[in-house]
Amino acid sequence: MSTLTAKTREGKQQRSKLTELRNSGYIPGVVYGYQLEATAIAVPEKELMKAMKESGRNGVLTLNVDGNDVNVMLSDYQQDIMKGQITHADFLAVNMSNELEVKVVVTLTGESEGVKAGGILEQPNRELILKVKPSDVPESVEVDISGLQVGETLKVADIREKVKFQILDDDDLTLVTVSAPRVSEEESEDAGEEDEKADASGEAE
Repeated sequence: MSTLTAKTREGKQQRSKLTELRNSGYIPGVVYGYQLEATAIAVPEKELMKAMKESGRNGVLTLNVDGNDVNVMLSDYQQDIMKGQITHADFLAVNMSNELEVKVVVTLTGESEGVKAGGILEQPNRELILKVKPSDVPESVEVDISGLQVGETLKVADIREKVKFQILDDDDLTLVTVSAPRVSEEESEDAGEEDEKADASGEAE
């Protein structure tokens, strides 16, 4: 389990103070949850990036806050899209014995037969809500789409019994659909012209 060393800071700091904190290599954040009051903290950016790489997005971390160790998960974070840097992090203190609700990314595996035939793959929902103990939270939920044909849809009901996690989403939540290839307007017009020519030829005979 990766360990982060955090230091407490004043809550609701001015933007200039937060910028100064980030320039010194720290990321402002907050830790809250199990047996803990919401506390404003700052964690070393390099330590956080290393911990996320080692434990994954949903991994449990040991957060040392002023000498006290707390089991936490990275519940949310804000990121500077242009620079690719995390600008703020929220940590949820967890009880390792209790289950919690967590959003987990859906990862598609295999190549759909429908896509091979020219169909278009659509994934309207890319996350699932699971109820699971902190130590058992998966990095992602893998869904095999290799047997999916054109016009077919994969819903939560289709995978519920195939995964070892309790899914809280409704059975009718659509995960993946393989739609028929879209016909462009030009192709439709060409097809219409061909039909008209065929009709005209038939009438001439």
